[in-house]
Amino acid sequence: MVRPTPGNLLLFGLVALLTPHARLQGQDTRPPEPRTYGAFTFKDSVQVPLSPEEAFDSFLQVEAWWDHRFSETPSRFYIEAKPGGGFFEIFDESGDGVKHAEVIFVDRGKALRMRGPLGLSGFALDMVYTLDFQASNSGTWVRLDVRGAGELQEGWAEAVQGVWHHFLTERFGPYAEGTLGAGPPEG
Repeated sequence: MVRPTPGNLLLFGLVALLTPHARLQGQDTRPPEPRTYGAFTFKDSVQVPLSPEEAFDSFLQVEAWWDHRFSETPSRFYIEAKPGGGFFEIFDESGDGVKHAEVIFVDRGKALRMRGPLGLSGFALDMVYTLDFQASNSGTWVRLDVRGAGELQEGWAEAVQGVWHHFLTERFGPYAEGTLGAGPPEG
């Protein structure tokens, strides 16, 4: 007779899991799909005619300039700029929605750092986005540093870089200059 010990209980459990009769009826038993994993990093920047604090505050006004959403008309679309806050898209009044990223660092007028998948929710990809706001002679340089690691499909790194370039130079830059929609809020 075998005496139960933690070691042989674990062994018996593993044997039971691996034997066909131990599987639950209807369980998906296809072999796991292989994935490609890797990492990438890139930087981008835009200069805007605002002070660092104004540029920081304007960046937070994503509902006015960010043009990629899961919902055509979200009831709320915002960045809650505090540690543990997030970049939220709330679809409707019932609270359905998505947290695109978590805010992990805030220093108003200096830096904003978020971590999350943004549009690649549902994949094993982790990205960190750091925005630095640096005063210049003609306003503020908004410098972006993106670092991603995890599941990568072909072309994802380039797509993420292209979308961020679009956000900074084609959307946020013109918004901060007052040439996109209503422009940034008055200071």
